[in-house]
Amino acid sequence: MIARRTRFLIIGALITIGLLGVIILEAPEPTRTVDVLMDNPDSLVGKSIAIRGEVADGSIVNETSTFTLHGDSASVIIDFSQASVSNGLGDNRTVYAEGILRFEDNQYVFEAKIIKTSCPSKYEEQVEQQSE
Repeated sequence: MIARRTRFLIIGALITIGLLGVIILEAPEPTRTVDVLMDNPDSLVGKSIAIRGEVADGSIVNETSTFTLHGDSASVIIDFSQASVSNGLGDNRTVYAEGILRFEDNQYVFEAKIIKTSCPSKYEEQVEQQSE
């Protein structure tokens, strides 16, 4: 019969291996920039991914629940009709979005499930006041 101490060590090892397996299998997908996403979008169509970029000026259309998210050299249309959107969605805001990339009507559309915006800097107002 196996000693009590050995049984505890075996059970502890099995639990540790199980937890490591869950962590490795459930590791979150890395966040991509819009530029990285649009370098090879065909490989990501239909997959659940996370992206980040900046909302283009004047691109938010509430009637269609869309806006354009851009990087340095590329952009993608974001459909936020089914998304949970944090407060503060506006022009030139940095946005993190989770969802699925689709190819519709000869263009890539990112169907967002979650959209989080960056908080405005507490120093923006102070800089504007000092420059006046």
